[in-house]
Amino acid sequence: MNDRQDVIVIGGGQAGLAAGYHLARAGARFAILDDRARTGDAWRDRWSTLRLFTPARHAALPGQPWDMAGRDYPSRDQVIDYLDGYATRFALPVTHDARVLSVTRDPHGFTVTTEDRTWHARAVIVATGATSLPRIPALAAELDPRIVQLHSSAYRDPSGLPEGRVLVVGYGTSGAEIALELAQAGREVTIAGKPTPHPPNAVLAIAGGAWWLVLTRVLTRRTPIGRKVAPHVTAHGAPLIRISPRDVERAGVRHVGRVSGVADGHPVADGAAQQVDAVVWCTGYQGDFAWLDVAGLRVDDRGYPVAPFGLVDGAPGLGFVGMPFQTRLASPLLGGVGDDAALVVESMLAGLEARVEPDRGAAAAA
Repeated sequence: MNDRQDVIVIGGGQAGLAAGYHLARAGARFAILDDRARTGDAWRDRWSTLRLFTPARHAALPGQPWDMAGRDYPSRDQVIDYLDGYATRFALPVTHDARVLSVTRDPHGFTVTTEDRTWHARAVIVATGATSLPRIPALAAELDPRIVQLHSSAYRDPSGLPEGRVLVVGYGTSGAEIALELAQAGREVTIAGKPTPHPPNAVLAIAGGAWWLVLTRVLTRRTPIGRKVAPHVTAHGAPLIRISPRDVERAGVRHVGRVSGVADGHPVADGAAQQVDAVVWCTGYQGDFAWLDVAGLRVDDRGYPVAPFGLVDGAPGLGFVGMPFQTRLASPLLGGVGDDAALVVESMLAGLEARVEPDRGAAAAA
């Protein structure tokens, strides 16, 4: 494979594959570098009963609808098969086991260094997604060492936790689903935090298409309400869809407020120490982009790039796909990442074309 490309895409998950689809359609010379051994490995690391909270009709990457009923919610394993089939169908040039160590500027664009290879590209699209690094509160270090602690990214199923009482911290989609599964497995479960909003199931059943329009056309960075909602969503999580607080509490899960501290080695919520044997931190993620040594790039207080619409002012040729609320609430989702990828790819390729025009003009004059 040629180490010199028009564009290098870093990340071979849904965001990277969507970017690859649009690059291929545009006839660009590109490579996708993925640090996993197989397409879909990021999903293989999630818990076995995970299902998307968007139905199949709203969860497709560009060019390939799901081969299932539109109202069904794909499972983790179905997503893995879908992504693997997508990369194969469109013959996307994914190089696996290619962990990127650094990205730096060079006279012709960028140098991308992996553990065993050096690549050069005129533009770089970072598609490592919104789940780079698990985010765990500092107070976790103060808990009694006998309390088993897991981040949601490391949770697989109830057997991975000791018998006894479990505290799930964080009441977004991951927290709600994990708490429900643990309760159904017979565990004594408490969930801490304020639930993210839940659109009624009846509304979604009747007007699911309208709700998807809200996620993709109303709650965007181009609308006043979208700009108002964006900080809350990135800090606290997306709305609960397909599962509600009532579902969780009907399963016998006890609900307390946010964890505010530690007393005698136990987490404190609602002013009382929670006597538990395990804690599952469903507290989201933060960005991890220290390997991007590119002037002009800034990150926010959660470590994510300041790149509205996936583009960085002051860093031409560098783009992002799949970031939290990149253009809208649906940006990191399977069904939302395709439009964002198209926008970024178009901008990257337009920039490349603009930069080569002077050379063409000089050659013609000669």
